[in-house]
Amino acid sequence: MILLPRLDSPGWWALALPSVLALAGYAAATLRGEAHALRVGLLAGWVAHAAAILVDTLGIGSAQPGARFGFAPALSVTLWLVLAVYAVESRLVPLPGVRRVLASLGATAVLLALLFPGEFRPHAGSAWAPLHWVLGIASYGLFGAAVLHAALLSNAERQMRLKPNGAGTLRQPPTPMGLPLLRLETLTFRFVAAGFVVLSMALLLGWWYASPWRWDHKTVFSVLGWAVFAGLLAGRAAFGWRGRNATRWLYFGAVLLLLGYVGSRFVLEVVLKRASATM
Repeated sequence: MILLPRLDSPGWWALALPSVLALAGYAAATLRGEAHALRVGLLAGWVAHAAAILVDTLGIGSAQPGARFGFAPALSVTLWLVLAVYAVESRLVPLPGVRRVLASLGATAVLLALLFPGEFRPHAGSAWAPLHWVLGIASYGLFGAAVLHAALLSNAERQMRLKPNGAGTLRQPPTPMGLPLLRLETLTFRFVAAGFVVLSMALLLGWWYASPWRWDHKTVFSVLGWAVFAGLLAGRAAFGWRGRNATRWLYFGAVLLLLGYVGSRFVLEVVLKRASATM
């Protein structure tokens, strides 16, 4: 059975310190104030978030050796990667509204990882298993960045469709990223393509070293998500899919992929309160 961490556990306190610092930094980034100070707060939260991830996944401070992982750490790493993409892009264009949303999501992920730090995995079933896990989480981050850009694209398109105001002129504010719509759309599909390649590598590697290959919930949802992304990229290349049609495919594939690992682990760890034989 998987329980919430004990407060008298040294491992929990090792995780609590960077988690609290990350929460403080993210909370500061959601406030209104001088832009530079808010960016510093977000950066501090992001760095502390990285430390919390290392403590959690490596089992630092615990008497039991081995890696520790679960649904909450997977979400935590995914949000951290999305924030890393934001950190790079925010150096080029201002994203104040996105900053607050991502800081709130990052704080939520840190809090969940603190409450549900996952279970220990003393030994991997294969020498290739760690690479499989890394590729899987990297694909989560890339698709998360694609979803973020798709949400910005959808919001910008809604703004462009606003009815004319009283003066008879059409209000067409710039996109939230200060980029042309076509450029934002291109970035979205670049993240989708990169995520699809990394997810394909993760699935192929898992199929290669798994003995035997098992069609469990994680595998079924992951393969279904892969098929949706493959259909999206094929439709984009062959028929020029864009707009709502494309973003719906993206959101649907992302939900399937999220259900693949995070959803399955959530059911095992929280709903059924038991461990799993596999990651």
